[in-house]
Amino acid sequence: MSFEPLIAQYGLLAVFIGAAIEGETVVFLGGVLSHRHLLPYWAVALAASMGSFCADQIFFFAGRYARQYPTVQAVLRKPAFVRVHELLERYPTGFIFAFRFLYGLRTISPIAIGTSKVTTAKFVTLNALAALIWGPFISGLGYVFGQSIEQAMGFLPLHQHVLVSLAAVVLVLVAVVAIRKYKLA
Repeated sequence: MSFEPLIAQYGLLAVFIGAAIEGETVVFLGGVLSHRHLLPYWAVALAASMGSFCADQIFFFAGRYARQYPTVQAVLRKPAFVRVHELLERYPTGFIFAFRFLYGLRTISPIAIGTSKVTTAKFVTLNALAALIWGPFISGLGYVFGQSIEQAMGFLPLHQHVLVSLAAVVLVLVAVVAIRKYKLA
């Protein structure tokens, strides 16, 4: 089975959804795929920016208009929410611009911003600008490091690169879950 047609057909959608749900790892891998000339770089960067922007807008509006729902209430009770809110109060513009670059604060931050006095127009503008920087930056890292990955692993067939990449993503997710569980214990 050849992965190239699947990547060509669904790769940008996967980057869009991955940027919205997971973030950096999927976008980085999209950059690696663009290095392999399986997806156009600027399309990957734009899909990443749009996915990130859309997810952050949804979380912002959840904080702004859905505070009473149990899922949002659970986020509001997290210890990280207090830290995020303190940073937001001290540096509203800088924090809105930078939160997507801060590991572990990506989902909580737009919800916290939605509960604050920050206007919707300000958030949409800064969110769009930050997403337009984040998408090309993270996918660009994947593109640049695609050469190093190729040299380290050799020029393997695509399906072997995909399997190694999926294994790496699974390992990272397992590590994140283990770290979170350890911190909560």
